[in-house]
Amino acid sequence: MESVGQGVSILWQFSFFGLFDVTITETTLSSFLVMLILIAASFFLGRNLKKRPGRVQVLTEKGVTMLYNMVESTMGKHNLRFAPYIGTLFLSSVLGSLISLTGFFKSTTADISTTLTWALITSVLVWYHNIKNKGFFGWLKGFTEPIVVMTPMNIVSEIAQPLSLAFRHFGNVAGGGVLMTLIYVALGNLSAVVLGWVPNQIIRSIPFLQIGIPAVLSIYFDLFSGFIQALVFCMLTMVYVGGACPPPEETQKAQ
Repeated sequence: MESVGQGVSILWQFSFFGLFDVTITETTLSSFLVMLILIAASFFLGRNLKKRPGRVQVLTEKGVTMLYNMVESTMGKHNLRFAPYIGTLFLSSVLGSLISLTGFFKSTTADISTTLTWALITSVLVWYHNIKNKGFFGWLKGFTEPIVVMTPMNIVSEIAQPLSLAFRHFGNVAGGGVLMTLIYVALGNLSAVVLGWVPNQIIRSIPFLQIGIPAVLSIYFDLFSGFIQALVFCMLTMVYVGGACPPPEETQKAQ
C-alpha cells in the first residue's frame, strides 16, 4: 500500500481506458461512503411524508428548520437558497470526521485535499457573487480600498482566506488523530511498565490501560471536536458568502 503523504495511502490505482490514471486513496473511499450514507439518509427520511408526522419525520423537520433558521440569522432571509449547501457541508464534515471511529476508514477531514476543496468552493462562491454585484472592475477596485497602498495586503488576505479556512479544519481533526495515537501508544507502554513485575508473559502483555481511557478521550477529540469544527467551518462559510451577498436594497444603492 503506497503512501501519498499526510498518512494517506493508495488503495487502488488503474488506467481508465488508457486515457488517464485513476487513483483511489483511503480518503476517496471514505468520501464515497459518506456520500452514500447521506444519499441513503435523504431518500429514507424524505419519502412518505405525512400531514401527521411520526417521530422520525418530526426530528427531520426540526433539523431542517434549525438549519434554515441558522442560515437566516447569519446570512439574512434573502440568502436562504444557500441552506442546502451549508447543510451538506455540515453533515459531510461531521460524518467525515466520525467515520474514523469505525476503525476501518480514514477521516475525510484529516486530509487537507478535502477541506481545501470545500474552502475553494466557498471562495469561488464569494468571488462570483462579488463580481456579480459589483462588476468585474468594481471587484478589482475593492482591492485598492481603503487606500491604494493596501492593495498587496488585500490580495494576500484574499488568498489566505480559503487557506486558513481549510487548514483550521484539517489541522484540528488531524492533530486530534495524531494525539490519540500517541496517547494510545503511551498507555500501552505504561501498561507494560506497570505489569513488568508479573512473571506470566501473557499477563504482562495485556495493555490494560488502553481499555476505557482512549474511549473517554475519543468523546472529545472525535465526537465533540468533530461537531465543533464542522460548525465553525460552516459559520465562517456563511459569514464569507453572506458578506458577498448583501440584501437587494443594499446592492441597488451600491450600483
